[in-house]
Amino acid sequence: MSTAYTVVIPARYASSRLPGKPLQNIAGKPMIRHVWEQACRSDAQRVVVATDDSRIQDACMGFGAEVLLTRAEHESGTDRLAEVAAKLGLADDAIVVNVQGDEPLIPPAVINQVAHNLASHSEAAIATLAEPLTDPQALFNPNVVKVLCDINGLALTFSRAPLPWARDEFARDKAALPLGVPYRRHIGIYAYRAGFLADFVKWGPCWLESTECLEQLRALWNGVRIHVADAVEAPPPGVDTSDDLERVRKLLGV
Repeated sequence: MSTAYTVVIPARYASSRLPGKPLQNIAGKPMIRHVWEQACRSDAQRVVVATDDSRIQDACMGFGAEVLLTRAEHESGTDRLAEVAAKLGLADDAIVVNVQGDEPLIPPAVINQVAHNLASHSEAAIATLAEPLTDPQALFNPNVVKVLCDINGLALTFSRAPLPWARDEFARDKAALPLGVPYRRHIGIYAYRAGFLADFVKWGPCWLESTECLEQLRALWNGVRIHVADAVEAPPPGVDTSDDLERVRKLLGV
């Protein structure tokens, strides 16, 4: 049975590494259109682009997307989602999926999966995804976020540091991962209950979130449960840099 949910795609114009990122051309379309089209292929009842820039708003309206102009001063993408949920008048139990505006190859199947997982786990206010991590270099890379869960698939914590730290094995060798430790990389797609989003904004950032620069830690700090499952299909990497952009262009035959 399908799950009723809304997709929101936050899209900021400013980017330190790739300014105007959502409007970068890929195969004759702005990147934000590719993201929107992938989201429209999911089971979402509604797909909304949330931006702080009129140039992105105009581009989205040009290809027929529903778009909302939001405030520019949000601390995080989740704060922007909360503004959208309020403007759309979503019920507290409505499910909202945050699809990043720089993932033009996001598989529709994982969008459906994260929404369904949240609907199936009433104890959680957030659902997200992960995948097995088998590369030692990735484990020690701070740009790769690691997640550790309990026996019920609920997140214990997220970190940019190697997690968990294999004390004895790493004292001997960091070139190989210890056997029997299920290291997992976090995949940054989220489903939320709309009522949680309002609480998230009221709480404001906590020191742990600010230290790691991981907004999901704000939820854990305030006692919110986050359900984590391995993705049915691993999303290709998103676009953060000009090199990433060229890689995606090649994948799409440009």
